[in-house]
Order: sequence, then C-alpha cells, then structure tokens
Amino acid sequence: MKASLGIWIGWLAIILAIAGFFYAPFWLGGGALVLGLVCLAFPQKLLAWISIMLGIIVIVIQLFQ
Repeated sequence: MKASLGIWIGWLAIILAIAGFFYAPFWLGGGALVLGLVCLAFPQKLLAWISIMLGIIVIVIQLFQ
C-alpha cells in the first residue's frame, strides 16, 4: 500500500506541474512542489525529485514573464 500510494502521489505531482505550464502556474507549480516534498517520504525518490524540479521550473518561468 505504501509503495503504490507514493507512486500515485508522484504522478499526480508531475501532472500538476505539467498543467502548471499552461494554467495557473503559481498554484499548480506550488502544488506540485508540495506533493513532491510529500512524496519524498515514500520509496519513489525519482518521482519526487522530478515533480519538485518541474514545480520549481514552472514557478521560475512565471516569475520572469
């Protein structure tokens, strides 16, 4: 149960980050960042770091536009 929950949280965070490129970047990028940090508590570290980096990229891109 714990491993599959981490996978779901990681993929949800990645989907939020990708949606953040197109709509509401601060909210969705921030949500991806927070879910990525939550996902670090689970064994899926790669999904967590990908979602954290995507969330940061979404927010930084929005700051420079």
